[in-house]
Amino acid sequence: MGWDVLQFLLAPFVATLVIAGIHAYLGVHVVERGVIFVDLSLAQIAAFGATIAILMPWSGGDPHSAAVYWTSLAFTFIGAGIFATIRSRHARIPQEAIIGISYAVASAATILALSKSSSEGEHLKDMLVGNLLSVSWTEIWQTAILYLFIGAFHFVYRKRFLAISMNPEAVEASGVSLRLWDFLFYASFGFVVTRSVALAGVLLVFCYLIVPSVAAMLYADKIGPRLAIGWTMGTIVSALGVWLSLQLDLPTGATIVVTFGAALILMAAVRPLFRRVTAPQTAANPGPPGMNRATEAFRQGTHGSHGH
Repeated sequence: MGWDVLQFLLAPFVATLVIAGIHAYLGVHVVERGVIFVDLSLAQIAAFGATIAILMPWSGGDPHSAAVYWTSLAFTFIGAGIFATIRSRHARIPQEAIIGISYAVASAATILALSKSSSEGEHLKDMLVGNLLSVSWTEIWQTAILYLFIGAFHFVYRKRFLAISMNPEAVEASGVSLRLWDFLFYASFGFVVTRSVALAGVLLVFCYLIVPSVAAMLYADKIGPRLAIGWTMGTIVSALGVWLSLQLDLPTGATIVVTFGAALILMAAVRPLFRRVTAPQTAANPGPPGMNRATEAFRQGTHGSHGH
């Protein structure tokens, strides 16, 4: 592999690392909340907003214009508000059902909108698997800065976000507004999804969110190890997927998605062997599950604030 080829692949690879970094963390929350398809739904809502903007004359038909981005973000915020509102222990309709319906309606609406476009097939392909090979360094730096701010926001309020994701009943009993913090979570999540979909497409964004978190759950209960496993998996799969797409002359996004699936199957197959090795150590040194740790941290933080 020549130096020119490595330079050509460097930008797509760095873009996947930026996406993997924030999505592996957000994936922990999504899996713990049990709203597995919220990313897919918000991503499709963002794609629908982008489609509407592209078809409007004021966007110039440029999918990378500022008008397209802000329209897509506005649609995502609407979805975030809906998802935050419908979460309730006493709701008759499960939150996941609304999320699934939102995805189906947004997908159908996107197809209807694109039926009026002469380049329907190309737009659908870009929305599903993106076009990582065309990503620019400017887009990568802008995305990295945005994700850095989102990550800092979640780091500052990490105890509250983790507690709300892992034990919402205890948090709600303490008097904290779940709807407010759910909206803050989904709104920040919407910033990430809108940007990621523009770079990588709906399917790849979904894989970066869910697959590393699910794989990490096979091997770890605590948040720290799960994040480490998720980030490591995201890095390795990104590098392997980009390399395979070049060697086999395949679409980069779709290749990474399939590589994620293969890696997850491999990790699940190896897990029984791993458990036999670690079972005696785990029995000797049991650790508290992530849920209890997050809830206890939240309670300590709440008591501390009352003390002031």
